[in-house]
Amino acid sequence: MSIRFARKFTKRYDKADKKIRVAFDERLELFLLNPYHYLLNNHKLTGKYTGYRSIDVTGDWRALFSEYVDESDNKIIIFEMLGTHSELYK
Repeated sequence: MSIRFARKFTKRYDKADKKIRVAFDERLELFLLNPYHYLLNNHKLTGKYTGYRSIDVTGDWRALFSEYVDESDNKIIIFEMLGTHSELYK
């Protein structure tokens, strides 16, 4: 599995509070060990975010990602968006 970060995600991550960045880093470590750990609440999205998945960063913050398999059968995860529940799901 390979992890990548979209520019939009990186910009939001850089502007986020330090506690949010630390929380995301901890959740990313957990994600790398087990993408479906119950604390992550990893789930598919619908509507305008069809094709994305979401994990919980904190009680209110979410990280949205997409996933695909490349021509060499390597799974690629791209973290696309980071924000509060209300920011992302308006």
